[in-house]
Amino acid sequence: MYMENIKDILEKNNFSFELIHNDIPIHTAKEGADYFKIDIAQIAPTLIIYTNVGFYVLIISGGRGHVDFKEVKHLLNCKNVRMATKDEVKLITGFSVGNVPMFGIPLPYIVDKRLLKFSFVCGGLGEKNTTLKVDPNILLKLNKVIAILD
Repeated sequence: MYMENIKDILEKNNFSFELIHNDIPIHTAKEGADYFKIDIAQIAPTLIIYTNVGFYVLIISGGRGHVDFKEVKHLLNCKNVRMATKDEVKLITGFSVGNVPMFGIPLPYIVDKRLLKFSFVCGGLGEKNTTLKVDPNILLKLNKVIAILD
């Protein structure tokens, strides 16, 4: 159901995209890069982070390898930042960890600047074993982006 909504939004806005049904589950950026035979930096995991001022969606480049919480704290000007727990992710987004979509979560977004240099990135669509291949600039157009990670 959710996937259809995203497809409709992308089509209505004439954004080019591709839905890819994976033969295998993809759990890490490295697995995604190997599976799609692309640069690991083009893999765009959607993470939920918790801060003392609320939850945020963080779409990060797989090339980073990890979240720099110090950088996120500085960017958001807040004291505490951590990854949301599996239960929090499910409660806040309605999706399980690993299936959080790149679009449509009603939270503020932070997007990794590194993703924007590519013609396409691959990330979640809210459905198991389905990947969305899309122009990363769409992330800025369709989400409530409040910060860009340098």
